[in-house]
Amino acid sequence: MSRYNFLAKLLEYEPGSGPFISAYLDAQVNENGKRTFDVVLRKQISEYLDTLAENSDERRWFEQDVDKLNEFADKLDPSVRGAAIFASSGTGFFKTFEFQVPFDETMFFVFDRPHLYPLIKLASQHRRFAVAQADTNSAHIYVFGRGEVFSRDDIQNVKTNRSEVGGWSQMRYQRHIENFHQQHAKEIVSELDKLVREDRIERVILAGDETVIIPLLKAELSKELEEKVIGTMSLSIDAPEHEVLEEAEKIVDRHDSLEDMKAIEALREQDHENGRGVTSMGRVLPALLNGQVQELYISADFDAIDYNVGQVNKIFKDYAPGIDEGLPSAKQTGMVIDEVLRCAAQTADDIRFIEDASILKDAGGVGALLRYQAKGVNM
Repeated sequence: MSRYNFLAKLLEYEPGSGPFISAYLDAQVNENGKRTFDVVLRKQISEYLDTLAENSDERRWFEQDVDKLNEFADKLDPSVRGAAIFASSGTGFFKTFEFQVPFDETMFFVFDRPHLYPLIKLASQHRRFAVAQADTNSAHIYVFGRGEVFSRDDIQNVKTNRSEVGGWSQMRYQRHIENFHQQHAKEIVSELDKLVREDRIERVILAGDETVIIPLLKAELSKELEEKVIGTMSLSIDAPEHEVLEEAEKIVDRHDSLEDMKAIEALREQDHENGRGVTSMGRVLPALLNGQVQELYISADFDAIDYNVGQVNKIFKDYAPGIDEGLPSAKQTGMVIDEVLRCAAQTADDIRFIEDASILKDAGGVGALLRYQAKGVNM
């Protein structure tokens, strides 16, 4: 999946020697302007260190990883609100990510492989979207994502002045103004369409005077671009970036909530013997291992994900000859969920984290829409 290309090294990682650290930092500052993630890290690092034998390779590798983690954390830019660190000196692996949005909390994990759920969740929930903010002679086209501005394109045309002449001259002048505004709208939409295609953006918001520029922009939209518009905002062209982002995110959140409900409703309609929908880990996991899943739906509440341990162990045993060795034990909930996400990130078209846990509760927090009928995946 192109959306998860930046995770390729983590998705392809094979467990090796020694512990593997996955650390997620909530790097926001408190009311005193201080970051507090180091308190959580020190405690959890100390607890794990106590489990390692003195002079062992595992302890030496772990201490090396902790040194790298601390060095990276100490140099975080003040603008960074979320960071992820993955380290395993035993296999020579070290990779970091920085974001303009925070993780839900500071978390520290040690397994034999990366723990991916928080990272894939953040990437899935903060997809890029475009905002075209315009008036009748200028425009700003933004690409926002993960709480930051990825790009901004500005368009400036000659400002039209009000004319006081009357009669035929006024009518000709008015037509001239209308044609100018139409051409301005065409230019904005052309740039917006180009950006949306190049960046594969699926959501667009229009901002400006709802009675003047918005109708002009809508009239120039292609059918393909029109289908991507999820809302409009009545904002002045002078509204600052942070205000545009704040108001746009409200529209995105409302849109995503409605899309979640529509997606799960469609899933349930297809969840029958000859349908393309499956629910519960026992049916979704085999479909993923078969490469059947088109869209994966998973609860945004980790604790709401539930499954039958014996059933999942049997699935891993049945599929082991055809997939990588070293699959996790079904008793390791985090690792089982990561295996689901790893497969989906590599083979599915989309992963949706469902915010309202109640709509997937009876499915154990997991469901999938398949590319073809669910033959052979019922457990």
